[in-house]
Amino acid sequence: MALPVEETSATPASPGYNVGVKFTLRDFRPEDFEILWRIDQKCFVPSVAYSRVELSTYIRRRGAFTLVAEVLDPAEGPAQGPPAAANGRPKIIGFIVAEHARGGTGHIISIDVLPADRRSGVGSKLLAAAEEKLRSIACRRIELEAAIDNTSALAFYKRQGYDAMKILPRYYSNGVDALVLEKELAPQPAMKVHK
Repeated sequence: MALPVEETSATPASPGYNVGVKFTLRDFRPEDFEILWRIDQKCFVPSVAYSRVELSTYIRRRGAFTLVAEVLDPAEGPAQGPPAAANGRPKIIGFIVAEHARGGTGHIISIDVLPADRRSGVGSKLLAAAEEKLRSIACRRIELEAAIDNTSALAFYKRQGYDAMKILPRYYSNGVDALVLEKELAPQPAMKVHK
């Protein structure tokens, strides 16, 4: 199921927001893979970032989907990060990998936004789109893991309505614990049928 293309522009909620970054969300395409892997390498320390094999496996898992955020006009994006393709394709600035698991539970595997493009609404829109897609396939709640020392990610998820449920000791390969965060997904409103 493809998501409709959604034009978005960041709106400043407080000082420090990356204002005016116009981006769109779309489904992953196989030719995106190398760029997504490079973004993951920029977003996480080497002991936490995924290898090519790991990221590819998560993207291809049964029940998984990947959404990509790209700048509508590559000239508008910051100079840092992977450049736009030589063919003029929009520059990818972030992505989310999520999956529908058993028992009506969704799982966020990874959400990555280039450091220069953070605080522009990209992460919030990716997360909201993944939540909506999971809700549409009957997920009632969603879970994810975040490093206990990643205060910016934990603050982000708290703003998005996620609550800490438990600690997974030594979850990451560098020995850092993870917090399991969870959010209840409200059911989709029933469509009214006019007779």
